[in-house]
Amino acid sequence: MQQRPHSSLFIYLNYIIILMTTLALAACSNTKYLQKNQLLYVDSDVDVKGEASSAEKQDIRASLTSKQLMLQQSNTLFMGTRFKVWLYNQKYNEKKSNWFWNLMLAPRNLEEPVIYDSTKTKESIKRMVSYLNNQGYFYATVDYEESIKRQKVNVTYKVNTGKNFVINKIRYEIPDTNLLKLVRENEKLALIKSGMSYKQEALGSERERLMRVIRNAGYYKFDRDAIEFEIDTLHKTLFRNLMNPFEGIVNVYNERKGEDRPKMDITIKIWNPEDSSLRYQQYTLDSIIAYPDYPVYGSTADSLFKTTQRRDLVIRYRQDILKPAVLYRSVLLKKDERFSQQRTNDAISRLYDLGAWQFVNLQYRESKDKPNTLNTYIFMTPKRRQEIGANFEVSTSSDYLVGSGVSLNYRHLNIGRSATQLNVSLNTGVELIRTQGNWMLQSQEIGGQVSLIFPRFITPFHIAQRNRSTVRTRLTAGVDYLTRSAKFYISNVNASFGYEWNQNLYKRWIVKPISLNYVGVNLNAGFRDSIVNKNPYLKRSFEPAFIGGENVTYIYSNNDVLHRNHYSYFRANVEESGAWLNGINSLWGSISGKGTDLESLTNMPIASFLKLEADYRHYWTLTNHTTLATRIYGGVGIPYGKSDVMPYIRQFTAGGPNSIRAWRLRTLGPGTFKDSSITASNFPDQTGDMKLEGNIEYRFDLLRLFNGSINLKGATFLDMGNIWMLKKDTIRPGGEFRLKNLYRDLAVGTGAGLRLDFSFFLIRLDWGVPVKVPYYKGNKSGWYLSQWQLGDAAWRRNNIIWNVAIGYPF
Repeated sequence: MQQRPHSSLFIYLNYIIILMTTLALAACSNTKYLQKNQLLYVDSDVDVKGEASSAEKQDIRASLTSKQLMLQQSNTLFMGTRFKVWLYNQKYNEKKSNWFWNLMLAPRNLEEPVIYDSTKTKESIKRMVSYLNNQGYFYATVDYEESIKRQKVNVTYKVNTGKNFVINKIRYEIPDTNLLKLVRENEKLALIKSGMSYKQEALGSERERLMRVIRNAGYYKFDRDAIEFEIDTLHKTLFRNLMNPFEGIVNVYNERKGEDRPKMDITIKIWNPEDSSLRYQQYTLDSIIAYPDYPVYGSTADSLFKTTQRRDLVIRYRQDILKPAVLYRSVLLKKDERFSQQRTNDAISRLYDLGAWQFVNLQYRESKDKPNTLNTYIFMTPKRRQEIGANFEVSTSSDYLVGSGVSLNYRHLNIGRSATQLNVSLNTGVELIRTQGNWMLQSQEIGGQVSLIFPRFITPFHIAQRNRSTVRTRLTAGVDYLTRSAKFYISNVNASFGYEWNQNLYKRWIVKPISLNYVGVNLNAGFRDSIVNKNPYLKRSFEPAFIGGENVTYIYSNNDVLHRNHYSYFRANVEESGAWLNGINSLWGSISGKGTDLESLTNMPIASFLKLEADYRHYWTLTNHTTLATRIYGGVGIPYGKSDVMPYIRQFTAGGPNSIRAWRLRTLGPGTFKDSSITASNFPDQTGDMKLEGNIEYRFDLLRLFNGSINLKGATFLDMGNIWMLKKDTIRPGGEFRLKNLYRDLAVGTGAGLRLDFSFFLIRLDWGVPVKVPYYKGNKSGWYLSQWQLGDAAWRRNNIIWNVAIGYPF
């Protein structure tokens, strides 16, 4: 690894690690202050056996360890110790008190030792059995074992699920023929079906589904309490309340124990209103009244409201903040249409998506003049029209500092009273290197961007818009200037026109049919003669170019309340350059008839390439305080036509705070190549045509500081990947991609990190060390563990990388 001078930052962080390690080791013994008859409850386990599948057993184990079922929970662990219990003893038994201890011993950081109580264990068993019964395991049994050692006790719950009941027949008992027909028409979407294993929560989900179906059909006054489930009428006395997770059967189906999979019948009942002479009625919408600037504590009787009307939409306003045509187009609900709960929710979401309102409140009131009709009132509290913000990001290692990421942002939310947004951003940054004890400017960047976002499709033809979709048309223009000291100067002028919309709750599309980039390059004479001209790949990469094409991005994310335990994020991006721009170039040349075209007039070639990227992430919430985050990324750039290399600004890099953190930015790859030149030691800048990367990060909470306003969190991680060339480069041997060499070419790094979470933003510090180095010659596969000398300060300075950044890496 590269030699780097010592850093004061490294010393301070070293002291922090030593301090944390000392405190953690001191936390190993927490039984010192217990009485002789007391036991410290240190751990619990659930051993699940029975006829359930492996996946079902895993779900059962996770459910039975919840606080609602397992009444006693052991103290939380940090680095294998009960650190918060140790802090509790320091405060209340050791009586520690000074500025440091007052900071560390905040109430949120303390945990009182959990003293074992066998009565709670027995009550937990009762709850576990009731829970299993409600999941269809009516023959389940639960027992427990205690393991006591040195005043510490571990409890193991022995669970035998027995046989699980399956649903045999589903019947409907619905006196209202209209409701019965509606339920039958939507039966194919039912969440309980014949042959399924019985699960109590499935009945609750089916009840909610039926309620949505009925209310979406116009039954405004229908309530979920009208839906009941009756289980196996011959044995209905075995069930008390199916919707109560802790009240199950009172006897066991002894006569059915011989069956392989005992079966049950379910009858779904929907009762009529209490007044037997009435039936549920469908409601339609009558008047629709919108208040676009309704105050928080306003009144509809306020005489300051003016009234106007756009078709069947009545608008009552105090200030003319939005054009009536824009508001009418944004209100999905229309007069004389049938009431629907789903359409109501979509209408609220659409208004929020405009970005002009802080609050949207939609209310229905029954009409006094027309039976079975509703008057609709939409109350909207506007946001401030203009916003100004600032962001910054910093990344550092032991010998360099990157201050790139300082940006200023301005946003106007309602240009021309049309809900059109104007976004203006300015950004600047520098990279500093430290040589011979002095800081020197390595590179600097400055740029800006202007965007106009229209809340609709802007097309020469009409495109139907789905109720739930959020549609935007975005017009963007920007300029960026990048300077590498004593190397090159790149100017990038860009413009794009495209569309953004949500296909549904989880899927999003970004399509840019027009995307233009002008890339101008000015090389330093010394850098050009000594480096670029000697490398044909670099020479072609640094040529000025037109990048013109189209871009399509697909994003899937299901991070919502329905996926609390684990959720996914997927992003795919396809960029093409050169197709239609070359078409214009040929047409221009044909029309001119003088051999001139766009390329000859500008003396700049058109870049032709196809760039593909895919980024998949999955997150598991292991407990309330721990998360496992994973990411897989792959990208490739393929030049075609007259182009044989990718433009420099479209190439891939590896290393840095958001990539493989055991390497500095742009120092890794391509392949097994390592640039050992003097230039590379001061200015690393490795790029490639292809990139593969994988990351695993275990995140956990540590402490709450300053009365909980700041959360200190920790993480351990493993990063792997590299960049490659698609073609062999004689200047960079070993840089080309070969599938048979993939294992050898992969770089692997590990480390740990701290995060200061301020709720509205997060500061991240990561400590990375290489585990497998592609260019390491001491091992055939590149494994570097044998070279680790963590006790040697010089080795740490030369091999450990520190990264400081804003936000999570993924």
